[in-house]
Amino acid sequence: MNFDRLFPTLFPRQRIPIRTEPTLQMPQLPLSFPQTPLLLFLLLLVPIPPYVNSQSENTVLLNLRQQWGNPLSIQSWNSSSSPCDWPEIKCTDGAVTGIILREKNITEKIPGSICDLKNLAILVLASNYIPGEFPRILYNCSKLQTLDLSQNYFVGPIPEDIDRIPTLQYLDLSSNNFSGDIPVAFGKLPELQTLYLLGNLFNGTFPKEIGNLSNLEVLAMAYNEKLVPAPIPPEFGGLRKLKFLWMKQMNLIGEIPENISGLLSLEHLDLSRNNLAGAIPSRLLLLRNLSLVYLFNNKLSGELPSLVEASNLIELDISKNNLTGSIPEDFGKLKNLKVLNLFANQLTGGIPRSLGLLPLIVFRVFSNKLTGTLPSELGLHSELEAFEISENQLNGPLPENLCARGALQGLITFSNNLGGELPKWVGNCRTLRSVQIHENNFSGEVPPGLWTSFNLSTLMLSDNSFSGELPSKLSRNLSRLEIGNNKFSGQIPVGVTLWVNLVVFEASNNLLSGRIPVELTSLPRLSSLLLDGNQLSGEIPSEIISWKSLTTLNLSRNELSGQIPAVIGSLPDLIYLDLSQNQLSGEIPPEIGHLRLTSLNLSSNHLSGKIPFQFDNLAYGNSFFNNSNLCAVSPNLDLPSCYTQTHDSNKLSSTYLAMILVLAIVVFMVAVLSAFYKFRNYRRTKHRRDVATWKLTSFQRLDFTKANIPSNLTENNLIGSGGSGKVYRIATNIPGEFVAVKRIWNNKILDHRLEREFLAEVQILGTIRHSNIVKLLCCFSSENSKLLVYEYKENHSLDRWLHWKKGKSMTGTNPMQHMVLDWPRRLQIAIGAAQGLCYMHYDCSPPVIHRDVKSSNILLDSDFRASIADFGLARMLGKHGESHTMSDVAGSLGYIAPGKIIFSLVY
Repeated sequence: MNFDRLFPTLFPRQRIPIRTEPTLQMPQLPLSFPQTPLLLFLLLLVPIPPYVNSQSENTVLLNLRQQWGNPLSIQSWNSSSSPCDWPEIKCTDGAVTGIILREKNITEKIPGSICDLKNLAILVLASNYIPGEFPRILYNCSKLQTLDLSQNYFVGPIPEDIDRIPTLQYLDLSSNNFSGDIPVAFGKLPELQTLYLLGNLFNGTFPKEIGNLSNLEVLAMAYNEKLVPAPIPPEFGGLRKLKFLWMKQMNLIGEIPENISGLLSLEHLDLSRNNLAGAIPSRLLLLRNLSLVYLFNNKLSGELPSLVEASNLIELDISKNNLTGSIPEDFGKLKNLKVLNLFANQLTGGIPRSLGLLPLIVFRVFSNKLTGTLPSELGLHSELEAFEISENQLNGPLPENLCARGALQGLITFSNNLGGELPKWVGNCRTLRSVQIHENNFSGEVPPGLWTSFNLSTLMLSDNSFSGELPSKLSRNLSRLEIGNNKFSGQIPVGVTLWVNLVVFEASNNLLSGRIPVELTSLPRLSSLLLDGNQLSGEIPSEIISWKSLTTLNLSRNELSGQIPAVIGSLPDLIYLDLSQNQLSGEIPPEIGHLRLTSLNLSSNHLSGKIPFQFDNLAYGNSFFNNSNLCAVSPNLDLPSCYTQTHDSNKLSSTYLAMILVLAIVVFMVAVLSAFYKFRNYRRTKHRRDVATWKLTSFQRLDFTKANIPSNLTENNLIGSGGSGKVYRIATNIPGEFVAVKRIWNNKILDHRLEREFLAEVQILGTIRHSNIVKLLCCFSSENSKLLVYEYKENHSLDRWLHWKKGKSMTGTNPMQHMVLDWPRRLQIAIGAAQGLCYMHYDCSPPVIHRDVKSSNILLDSDFRASIADFGLARMLGKHGESHTMSDVAGSLGYIAPGKIIFSLVY
């Protein structure tokens, strides 16, 4: 269960039903002249009928619609029908008492005439685009009980006199941009039952006076992390009717007040992602109405509460704290508990047997110091889906009943002392998606059904004592197979062609033998192949050219022979290559020098000849040891020089031949010498003149000179192109390091639009520094073009990983051949990009708006850390009081914010 879903701010709120009654009808009486005076007298005593009010309210509502710019969403409002017939209007006894306009694309402020509806009790304007400060005109709505202004664009502080609406019972101001303090006046709303202030920009304090609201049932102030650090007021312990307390991510400090255990009506408690310390209140789990408790991501210490009576508790998450002691046996009294998260603490002792009797769906206790064996009852009485106990000191076998109900999806037990053979149920559990049991003491053969389990995507068996041969067939969904440091034997099966979705295959340090089958090269998505430390023999198949997505290849410590295939140099994404400690012979293919390797090891083979010039530097000093017939041109490497003289017996003949050659060419040399010098002087003069025309502006310390960049803007270094020009990959003076150079031009003539893009890049990136924003090193200017020099990102842009299309290629790189990013890596990229945007929006002064955030403008380094790039459309917001209006729509189609297109809003 997700606690956030329990609160209506994050999804459309339930409409509050209001009783609607038919309009009163006046009785028709026969009229005669003598009765007229009496009838007139009686009419004066009768109240004005409701339809008269309805007519005036119709006028008020139509005026409201007009003042809001006649949005299409409420075009059904008209003068010919009663407001009580309009779906957005609620009536009681024929009078308008409620206006519910959720998601109606309202972009104007709330008109003051809205309070002309004298019976208005409910006003819901959530999920619109209403700007401005809190509307004080609502003070005139004397009967207002429900006010929902959530998910709009309100700014500024909430008024200190908000208690001038004393009739309020329900107030939701969530997901706006309110700032400053949460006012003390909230404590003076005696009727208030529900208060939502989620997700604003409050940067002051919140008042203890909220504890005076004796009728309060829901208090939700989460996601206001910019509040001044403060403890939970003890006064909150007096909210006797409180059912929901949501104070997640509020910069809370101090201890949880003990008197919070006195909130007898409390059902949901979320104090997660704060800096709370001290012990958990000892009587907290005695609250019988509790159904959910979230205290994760704090600094709580001490032991878990041992007094347990909360029999209605469904979810308990106290993970990522500093708790010690053991898991209480009385946790078995939590008869309805389905989610138990205690991971990342310092808990000791065993797992109580009583937990195996609970209806657990999620059980996570990893990263503790738990010992002992696992209760055999685990999974027997529940539809267990997630079982995560990794990084403890548990021993013994896996329980027999973990998949008894056929629901288990995650079996995560790595880094323990579990042992024995895997039980048969592991091969019969068809719901398994991830099995991570590496770094244990398991032995025997893997149950056959596990290899082919239909839903299995991750299988990690490394660092055990498993034996047997590899299967010819794997689950079609399996993308990660890690079986290193075991005792698997036999050959790699030719049926490996059926491992079609495999991305990572790690089988290091086993007893595999035979040749590397050609069939292994047919895996199009393979990214990492580690077969080191086996007994493989024969040659490396030349068909490996099909591994277009391969980044890591380790075949070291085998018995491979023959030559290194030249096609290895055609693997576009290969950055790690280790072929050491084999029996490879022949020369090192010069094509390997074209790879962008971060690690190369060819040592301890029988290689000969000259090493490729790209590796003839200290960066690869340890890559060629123990190859007696290799030589190098430069003395930087500990290898013989390729220019050593031959045996003494050949010295004379060599000298004689050299003299003949010199005499033969001397005439030619004299003839062309003067022309050569003239041509060289011309080239040098032209080069100096070309370099002099470029103006260099540096923003960082540079590892290259002014002459390095312009002279290397060649087609060989081209890695991309677009509407603004071309991008080049150019080597620096440090071996193995590169920079990316964007040349902004248009048919060799710089136009005004591209000039603006260049100035925007320089203005933005030249002044900001953040790990998730691409670093601008320097810029060059000349009459016809501009150069922007950035740090080079090895994994290029995110869109090449997300939107690869068959047949598409670019110079200098290759498509990722259906390489799929796993979800943790996608999350890492999303968080990195979000952190960069957050820095631009909130930490830059003035803030920076990118205006073209898309996957092609998010670059990835070798560790897939995201950096936001391409600020050509970006702009800095003006200072307070300056106009923020944009006269043109910026961005790429498909990535422009809808509000910008429809309403000219800036996000």
